[in-house]
Amino acid sequence: MTLAIIPARPRAPAAPRGSGPRRAPGWLLAAGVLAQVALRLWLARTRTAPAASPDEAGYLIAARWLAGGPGADLSGNTFYQGGYPLLLAPVYLVTRDPAAVYAAVLVINALAGAALFPLGYAAARRFGLVRRAALPLAFGAALLPATTFFGAFALADAVLPAIVLAWLLALDRFVRSGRTSDAVLASAAASYAAAVHTRGAVLLAVHAVVLAVLALRPVRRRAALLAGGAALAGYAAGAMLNAHIRDALYPGGVRDLAGILESRLGTAAGQEWALSGAAGQVWYLIASTWGLAGVGLAAAAAALVRRRTPGAARVMAAVLLAATCGIAYASSAALPDEYRVGNFAYGRYLSCLALVYALAGAVVLLRSGARTAVRATAASVLVLEGAGLWVAVYAGDRLRTHEFIAFDFPEITFLTGDRTALHLREATLTAIALCGALLLLSRLDRTPLAAVGLTGVNLAAMAFVMAPSRDRPFSPLPGPAAGGVVADVSLDWEIKTRLMYPVWWTRIGRIDVRDGRPPASGVCTVLVPAGTSPETSWPAHPVGWRAHARPGWVAWHDPACGTAQ
Repeated sequence: MTLAIIPARPRAPAAPRGSGPRRAPGWLLAAGVLAQVALRLWLARTRTAPAASPDEAGYLIAARWLAGGPGADLSGNTFYQGGYPLLLAPVYLVTRDPAAVYAAVLVINALAGAALFPLGYAAARRFGLVRRAALPLAFGAALLPATTFFGAFALADAVLPAIVLAWLLALDRFVRSGRTSDAVLASAAASYAAAVHTRGAVLLAVHAVVLAVLALRPVRRRAALLAGGAALAGYAAGAMLNAHIRDALYPGGVRDLAGILESRLGTAAGQEWALSGAAGQVWYLIASTWGLAGVGLAAAAAALVRRRTPGAARVMAAVLLAATCGIAYASSAALPDEYRVGNFAYGRYLSCLALVYALAGAVVLLRSGARTAVRATAASVLVLEGAGLWVAVYAGDRLRTHEFIAFDFPEITFLTGDRTALHLREATLTAIALCGALLLLSRLDRTPLAAVGLTGVNLAAMAFVMAPSRDRPFSPLPGPAAGGVVADVSLDWEIKTRLMYPVWWTRIGRIDVRDGRPPASGVCTVLVPAGTSPETSWPAHPVGWRAHARPGWVAWHDPACGTAQ
């Protein structure tokens, strides 16, 4: 992006153009991408099965259904959109084995995450860094936990950062050059983001506003109108895909997040909830990037209000801030109160913007004079402290009494060393200390040293948050992978949801064992809640069926079912 954030400090003259091999950057980018893939797969090496329920199941089952496999009934859950499953569906054309599919998904995630290195390099160059400085910085920043952690799960968050950065880069080029191809590319990225997650709808809305404004200028009108048509067509295609999935996998409807959003917008209490949650997301964004995103936020705000900022830079600063505020506010307003600490401070929704802010912040520290760098760091600290105070005051004792889920706070558990509770003050102070350390490294005028420091912190954080991850495939059902499977209507929804993915050969149906009727022909397994003993969990079971106890539930299986898959 062409943010003219701060005046660059004087630097030594660059080496002559012919002094080095011209193809070195291409080789370095290729090698860096391979290294990024290897690092991401190594960090995710213990991940073999879904752990984030029902999110991962929602995406994986949608991909299976898109590839022609059995679906499931996900009614009542949040709607998991089809853009990400569309990327995963080809895996099911090769294998249906749950373990193999999951391993392939992690490879896809690693490739999408590794794309952040060349994309980040392009962004760093547009921020004003020279080639030899942009390469190591982009490599280290691409390994931020915000852009790496979710790649170890079958979640849309694994690919959103790359989509968002591609959108910003294409839109920035269009704003500067006016080329139709750049505008259409930006529209394609924005509309695809909208098909991947509801956060993408915010990005698409911001994109549409930019196109509308640029269409007022005759020199940009034709390109803006063509890009608008491309965005509309992409959105329509995504809407059709999502409607198709919704009808097939959510026959009883989805969780009404739009209704929650509307109810919050009209009340003072709802506005307090939404604004406080948005402040918590900003706090998390800054803390999870070791303070760099706060520097980037301050730089974007300064570029927006500074009179001498070039027009293209001001437009992109507005785009970035509008997308940030829109995602933080809308996602917080639509978030149901689940009595968990993550309701008040949450990083997942803004993680797709973490890299661009961290890069902007790092460039400010590296390219500015000492006084400006210190001021920018102080601004980051001020925003971090202010947002944290807002969260602490609004949430109060709920930060201690509500449920703390470590999955919601990967970077924060690293900052505090505690996976059992949120220590808001300790996390803030540690993030400030890390930001100060990065500031000191940047003052040494040795960009690789600062990049190595950033890379080291990121890898240490990822090693910490992934250490407890030893997930294994969910307990399989007894017998061969054949025959119908039905679940009793009283079986806990979480158990049913967790079984929908490993039961890959059929759609899990419904049965009410209390009516005494035997299962339909072709059904080999019936899932019921646990009783006082496995045998008493289904008193009216057919003769010859055997009970297989699992934690919280029992699988009744007909041993007469064939063994052929």
